Amino acid sequence: MAKSDSASIITLHQVPAKRPLTGAERTRNYRLRKRAEVTTVTAPVTLLPAPVTSPVTAPGRSLASYVLMAAGFGLTGAGICMNGWYSGSLGATSSSGLVFLAVGIAADLIAFAMPSSAANLWPRHRLTSLTGWAIWAAIFAFVLMNGIGFTATNISDVTLSRQDRVTPAVTLAMTALDDARAARDRECKGGVGKFCREREAAVAMRQASLDAAKTTVEKTGDPQVEAAIHIVVWISGGALKPSSDDAMMLRLVLLALLPQIGGILLMIGRTK
Repeated sequence: MAKSDSASIITLHQVPAKRPLTGAERTRNYRLRKRAEVTTVTAPVTLLPAPVTSPVTAPGRSLASYVLMAAGFGLTGAGICMNGWYSGSLGATSSSGLVFLAVGIAADLIAFAMPSSAANLWPRHRLTSLTGWAIWAAIFAFVLMNGIGFTATNISDVTLSRQDRVTPAVTLAMTALDDARAARDRECKGGVGKFCREREAAVAMRQASLDAAKTTVEKTGDPQVEAAIHIVVWISGGALKPSSDDAMMLRLVLLALLPQIGGILLMIGRTK
């Protein structure tokens, strides 16, 4: 029984006793610990103040932009009046005139708003932008034709009324012609002779004077055209001599074109 008990006893591993360190070893370990502390200590982190940023504001529009937009609205208002009036005058009845009036106003509004809309769509929606510009080109041709009709009608009416004026020179020429005709009728009543032929020549002379007086009035009926021609001839030193038709066509195109570019001016004025 004593042998089995002694066999079941597990022999424990005896840990040898720790040897005391010598003075040199303690000194070496102390230096190693100090060196480790120096290498592991990190320098304190200094937090820099956050940079102060001022809010970024978009640059405002210049005075020229506002002037262009105001001019665009003003020209568009004039164009609406021109197109509406002329389109309405094309109607055979009052009802059809109102229909044409609505078409003219709507067309001018489209011509005004389309450039800015088409420009904003580019380049994100290129197909839509190109479609808008194509529609604008067709509408622009329509409103330009209406502007030409309005301008031509009013200028011709005013010019004719000025040309039909009776000036004192025309009155004197007409009176002299009437006297010459009466003298010719009295002289030629008894037959054609020397004095009758003289009276005929006097009548022809008085008629030429009357025609000259009327021509002078006709030229003063449209002083803008005559003045423009003289200015071009003077500036070019006689190298350019435009005719009256050239000056009238240029004026007609400009007067009809300017009220229709309000949308273009608005598009340019809105860009920064």
